[in-house]
Amino acid sequence: MRIVSQVLLFAVALVHVWFLILEMFLWNHPVGLRIFGMTPEVAASSAVLAANQGLYNGLLALGLLWALVADRRDLKMFFLGCVIIAGVYGGITAKTTILLVQPLPGFVALLAVLIAPATAARKRQYIR
Repeated sequence: MRIVSQVLLFAVALVHVWFLILEMFLWNHPVGLRIFGMTPEVAASSAVLAANQGLYNGLLALGLLWALVADRRDLKMFFLGCVIIAGVYGGITAKTTILLVQPLPGFVALLAVLIAPATAARKRQYIR
């Protein structure tokens, strides 16, 4: 289950890297216009806000990758919690389909992290 949790966490991080690319670099591109269902005028007027949003998604991805490399359960739980909260808020305030793309995978990854056994070093730490 530990490997499953790591794969799921990595997948959530990759999704957020994709969000960064979409919002920071492809917002005014035909791909971004099609994915978000915008006109070029709407995209142009919201490009700065989208880039800011993309930066936040990139920071979430970076935090998830840090948690994965450091193999710290507390960091994994924190950043997945941030993903879930941000996704639920986006799903409620912007578009309900966001709920399927952001918080649902984050929640599944969080469950896997919670179910996965702690590493040997962490187990020894808890025994002391």
